[in-house]
Amino acid sequence: MDIMMILKAILISIVEGITEFLPISSTGHMILVDEFLKLSSNKTFTTAFEVIIQLGAIISVVVYFWKDLWPFAGTPEKQKATWNLWLKVMVAVIPAAVLGFLFDDAIDAYLFNPLVVAITLLVYGIALIVLERFNAKKSSFKIDSVSAIPFVLALAIGSFQCLAMIPGTSRSAATIIGAMLLGLSRGAAAEFSFFLAIPTMAGAALLKILKNGLAFSPFEWLVLAIGSVVAFLVAYAVIKFFMDFIRKHDFSVFGYYRIILGIIVLIVLWNR
Repeated sequence: MDIMMILKAILISIVEGITEFLPISSTGHMILVDEFLKLSSNKTFTTAFEVIIQLGAIISVVVYFWKDLWPFAGTPEKQKATWNLWLKVMVAVIPAAVLGFLFDDAIDAYLFNPLVVAITLLVYGIALIVLERFNAKKSSFKIDSVSAIPFVLALAIGSFQCLAMIPGTSRSAATIIGAMLLGLSRGAAAEFSFFLAIPTMAGAALLKILKNGLAFSPFEWLVLAIGSVVAFLVAYAVIKFFMDFIRKHDFSVFGYYRIILGIIVLIVLWNR
């Protein structure tokens, strides 16, 4: 048994759990960490690992928001509202599901590299800061809760999510920026981003398993299982932190972090 590979997988999974729901790109961070750690000589397994363990983080959303997401509990009105929310989420996931199915191999082949991550970290870091400066002038938002999101708007937010197919963009950053541009409050945008992550990442993980699962060794499956559990535990703690954070702060700090990290990565790549 390769203990070092397991330790590397645990470290990468901790990074995934911390970054999955923050608008700083979990996939981008995992690509950067793997650039130095080299989880496996099997590039196919490494790429699949970086997607599949995100399923563990997504399960933490289901557990954390269970009362909001389980449609068979509460009053009839509550159940109807929950089913309505799920319908909006499924509508929103359509654009990413279609494009992901069509271009998954091309994205893996051409975009999973540190240079792409550095550029997208910078671009969306600037976008977050500009957006928050613009929103600072607003006294109210058109939509302040996920229940008030119309279906057309849900589809539009899901279209923004497609930008996150480029590593380093951040799925949460793309959906939160898109949602806020479309009139959602910071809290509503973050919450809908969490919910939208469930079918999106579950579908992405399933696609990787169907494409590559039979080629994985029993040990590689063990590494995937350990990584998913670690990602779940860390992500659960981060969700609570993030929801508390956005009640008191804006997203500018994440924008500055992205810019600083992007510049550091470019400098490192330049000096290689």
